Amino acid sequence: MAPTYTMAGGKGPNSYSQHSTYQRALIEVAKEKISEAISTKLEINSASNRFNIADFGCSTGPNTFLAVQNIIDAVGQKYRKETQKNPDDNIEFQVLFNDHSNNDFNTLFQTLPPTKGYFVAGVPGSFFGRVLPRDSLHVGHCSYSLHWLSQIPKGIADPNSPAWNKDIHCTGFSEEVAEAYLDQFKIDMGSFLKARGEELVSGGLLFLLGSCVPDGVKMSETMKGMLLDHLGNCLNDVAKEGLINQEELDSFNFPIYPAHVAEFKSVIEDNGCFTIEAFEKISHANEEFPLGPEFLATSNKVTFGGVIESRFGKEALERTNELYEKKCPEILPELANAKSGMQFFIMLRRN
Repeated sequence: MAPTYTMAGGKGPNSYSQHSTYQRALIEVAKEKISEAISTKLEINSASNRFNIADFGCSTGPNTFLAVQNIIDAVGQKYRKETQKNPDDNIEFQVLFNDHSNNDFNTLFQTLPPTKGYFVAGVPGSFFGRVLPRDSLHVGHCSYSLHWLSQIPKGIADPNSPAWNKDIHCTGFSEEVAEAYLDQFKIDMGSFLKARGEELVSGGLLFLLGSCVPDGVKMSETMKGMLLDHLGNCLNDVAKEGLINQEELDSFNFPIYPAHVAEFKSVIEDNGCFTIEAFEKISHANEEFPLGPEFLATSNKVTFGGVIESRFGKEALERTNELYEKKCPEILPELANAKSGMQFFIMLRRN
């Protein structure tokens, strides 16, 4: 069965929409940078009254609404300054929300801001391929999505492969495993950039926000890596209890790869469609997760619960989450001494 990549849907207490303040913090702090970039780098065709914006990996909201509004506000401010006209009367903003077809688009559209000043459309489909018409997009946005891969790398789940990985993610300690994950990241990121290069108009901007790993640091040395290791240990405990088949668990891996800075830059440069206008470390109030067992367990469930449940069932997921929260205090000292990851702000301009 293919893994479920989408976040927990709905609006309930265990939904992504209620537990995504960590991701929201980066969007909030990037607002000023996005506004400045649009003001100085984006050319607005005043002869056209239509402006298209897309958020790739939109999930269920509300973060995507904030990201979109930040862009609209910046474009409107630039338009008013350059033309002395009211953008509300002269620009038709069209917003395209893209995510996997099993994303909870119902919740997304039910919670749209009631006073929104734009037309909307849902665009189901993987962003690793083109989902919009050529030369139709003026600004693209993608936040906390690019660490997800399109598939598990080759050999990772094969016991006979030198890249076989019994851990649930790429720890960085096995060269063969790391190379397999990096190869898949290069394929996927290259496909993402190729698709956006076809969709964006010349001079259009693409904003990428998310988390990567500083050069010289292993994923397992960061807080996010340690938390994934903790999840793996809990899954092994559940297997010992008989709720998960151990052999099946040994072949289970999350399709995620937070790339290193140099790896990101290399793929962008090799693509050739974009000029890197900014590639910066950006800090926000929630840069590392709050070290509370309940918060960490809930965040884990809404982010990775869909993948675990689709592979092992709901009972195994619930038991895993129970152990995850119960055993969190044991790893808090280790988390407190973790090496820092990196939250990034990337601005690309279509050549």
